[in-house]
Amino acid sequence: MSHAHDPSDAPKALGNHDHLETILDFVRWAASRMDEHGVFLGHGTLSYLDEAAWLVLEGLRLPPDLGHDWWQAHLTSEERSTVVELIRRRCLDHTPTAYLLNRAWFLGQPYYVDERVLIPRSPFGDLIREDFKGLLARNPAPQRLLDIGTGSGCIAIALAEHFPEANVVGSDIDFGALAVASHNVADYQLAERVELIQSDGFDQLLDADDKPLIFDLIVSNPPYVDPDEAEDLPDEYHHEPASALFAPDQGLALVERLLDQAAKHLAPGGWIFVEMGNGRHWFDQRWPEHRGLWVDLSPAPSSIVGFPCEQLADWRG
Repeated sequence: MSHAHDPSDAPKALGNHDHLETILDFVRWAASRMDEHGVFLGHGTLSYLDEAAWLVLEGLRLPPDLGHDWWQAHLTSEERSTVVELIRRRCLDHTPTAYLLNRAWFLGQPYYVDERVLIPRSPFGDLIREDFKGLLARNPAPQRLLDIGTGSGCIAIALAEHFPEANVVGSDIDFGALAVASHNVADYQLAERVELIQSDGFDQLLDADDKPLIFDLIVSNPPYVDPDEAEDLPDEYHHEPASALFAPDQGLALVERLLDQAAKHLAPGGWIFVEMGNGRHWFDQRWPEHRGLWVDLSPAPSSIVGFPCEQLADWRG
């Protein structure tokens, strides 16, 4: 869990920083402090130098591709205080950089985030970039798309941009998450094509006659982490909303519920894709004869399973 620290303790806890003057000084110092304090990477970067550059540059409202000539620029005293406080919170509170900056990146594009939503990191980005591996080869292209558990809205927005003729629904049980998604939908000027609906799974996805809304493509990155794994997660994950991370029954409760109900919401020829991270082991163990297709997004192990509508009646195999 995160731990509170008095900002006045920063020099003592992080070491003396009075000698630091330039952007490069602070990036180098931040990277060293992150290594010293065991900061966990996994919310956008792969090295302490990259994490430090992201934190310092965006903390100073500078572009991530700032030319190297500018790295020798000296910080004002106010800027130094701002950057040291960010580094303190990253290293001592283990607050993820995306929350400190209220910005995360998905498919190369920025999104507003705060602690009401998960930090975008879904392999759905790769699946969208690779055009769903050709599994949606059909004419016409999908027209009605659904993202269940939309969180920040990044997947729904990416779908709307990838399928420019389609309308997308992003649903979430949490009103706070929907507020964040609304912010991002507005930023990308997609309010006419991305509709946000409060819904517990499929339960509220009904038309005026209480009949199921029908979609050509459904994607979901639901809670799938076994609650028993909570204490083993790095502190950074405990800043994220637990309701978006953890699910009962070895993380499979909501996954099973979605697959049981999806056929009623899919058009003929439609697909549902569900992400479950490390939960694949439990999924394959529970239903070894299941009819789903694990989508290959190598070099990473596949964590997204897909089912065509026609196989959902007997998806367990």
